[in-house]
Amino acid sequence: MPNILIIGGARSGKSHFAQAMALKLGKPVLFVATAEAGDEEMRQRIEEHRRTRPSDWNTLEVTAHIGSQISEKIGGAKVVIIDCVTLLVNNLFNQYSDLADQPIDASLIESKLIAEMNELIECINRTGASFVMVTNEVGTGLVPPNQLGRLYRDWLGKANQMLAQVADEVYLMVAGLPVLIKPSK
Repeated sequence: MPNILIIGGARSGKSHFAQAMALKLGKPVLFVATAEAGDEEMRQRIEEHRRTRPSDWNTLEVTAHIGSQISEKIGGAKVVIIDCVTLLVNNLFNQYSDLADQPIDASLIESKLIAEMNELIECINRTGASFVMVTNEVGTGLVPPNQLGRLYRDWLGKANQMLAQVADEVYLMVAGLPVLIKPSK
């Protein structure tokens, strides 16, 4: 079963395409949601995403240690959707950088990010399920004007590269259209 990475900009159709891919790959499906409702608008977005998922899919809401949590909850799932890696990296980033008036320990955050991605990759490699992972491409825009923005862009880029290496297929979403950039072997 293939492992698939779907990458693109905001509102490019990544989540919709991931769900369509999962339906083609088979059931049962485990949907892994990484968003946190930090405010009312985000809570509404999460609720809308819940409404668009098929009711027979199992949902796992996690903000960190995704690989171990998937391993515990995968059950008999043939397909695991992770939506999305962007928010997973954001959760990790906020956990270690949201300390008021404290300098950012960039090497600590980077080591935590690499450990998080390695844990996920180990999970992917040891399960028999097909993984469909959704993430944003943030490296094609302007250079962020501050250190936090640049670090976040760099770390998400690192996470994307790590996951693209283990993916059999990588799709770039542009205006709702999937462009295959890494063919299946």
